[in-house]
Amino acid sequence: MQRNRRPLNPEHQSTHLPMGGLIRHRMKRLFLILAGLLVLQILVIWTVEELTLFESVWITMTTISTVGYGDFAPKTYTGRISTILIMFVGAITMLTLIISDYIEYRFYRRERIVMGKWIYKMNDHIVIINTPKHGGEQYFMRFASQIRAIPGYETIPIMILTRQFPSGLPTELSDIGVVHYHGAGFEAESLKAVHAGSARHIIVLAADEADPYSDSLTFDIAHRLTELNLGNHTIVECVNDDNRGRFKTLGIRTTIRPVRTYPEIMVRSVVAPGSEKVLEDMFNYEHDHPHRYDLKLDDLDWADIVSALVRHGIGTALAYIDNDNEVICHPATNKEVEGKGLIVLVKSSETPDVSVVEEALDRYRVFLKQWRNHADQAEKDG
Repeated sequence: MQRNRRPLNPEHQSTHLPMGGLIRHRMKRLFLILAGLLVLQILVIWTVEELTLFESVWITMTTISTVGYGDFAPKTYTGRISTILIMFVGAITMLTLIISDYIEYRFYRRERIVMGKWIYKMNDHIVIINTPKHGGEQYFMRFASQIRAIPGYETIPIMILTRQFPSGLPTELSDIGVVHYHGAGFEAESLKAVHAGSARHIIVLAADEADPYSDSLTFDIAHRLTELNLGNHTIVECVNDDNRGRFKTLGIRTTIRPVRTYPEIMVRSVVAPGSEKVLEDMFNYEHDHPHRYDLKLDDLDWADIVSALVRHGIGTALAYIDNDNEVICHPATNKEVEGKGLIVLVKSSETPDVSVVEEALDRYRVFLKQWRNHADQAEKDG
């Protein structure tokens, strides 16, 4: 290599400069020069050749595109010399440089995207901060597929802010339109780069779902978000339940436990705030949980069963098991239920026995019989 050789583009040696902006600026400058050369050539041809303005434009454009149809050609020495100097030496050289810069810009952009350094122009998107310690790719895949299956979220952009994936996102995530930015949630510049201020939802995942100390990092990120007045649409994961109050004091909208095998909880917290509490309790035997009761069902409709359990303070009926062992969710309310079991959401600390459920249904049958007799008697008296 020659000792004092200068690079083709000296600004490439200044690594602190925004190369994307430099390339775009140089392309604009070349475009202006090219446009000036074309206008000059058109005026020269129009002046010295016996051609109309349109014909001068036509011959100039066919020359620069190297098509050269031959229907028109300069006949004067001035026209021919200008074509050689302005078009072949000037304009075509400028066009070649523009194409070269465009290709260079595309390679630069692609490299930045893979490295997670490209800043997208996003609005009304979902920002996910941090990556699960285990199974991050699968978690993001399930989250993205489920969130986009919900009406109104089919095309919502998803941006991951993480220091993982330095070599680029897995192909499976890129193929479904998920992008990432290489940074951390506690960095102001990174939050600005992912346009957190214009996001529809911000999700802060626990760095380690099994380590309570990760709540410290989550709290630091949440604090920075609330400083930017973004707490009202932020959802955070909290490993230690004792820390929930701290996030609530910050003004965070939703705080949930990290459940990596069931990202549906996070999806529900995004699209239906509050519903995640019901799902979360189902994973915690200390509060409420779905309980199965094996008993015969043959003469009550679903509305009667639900009313009987609620009236007797047992719980909320979620589904029933039919005689083929199929679990039927959301049955018709006015259709008689035939089966051999119930799934009921009950309090874990006071889980009723099956005999209590049977007694509640029997009492409701008596109530219904009395009510019907009373209705029949009132109809006769009327």
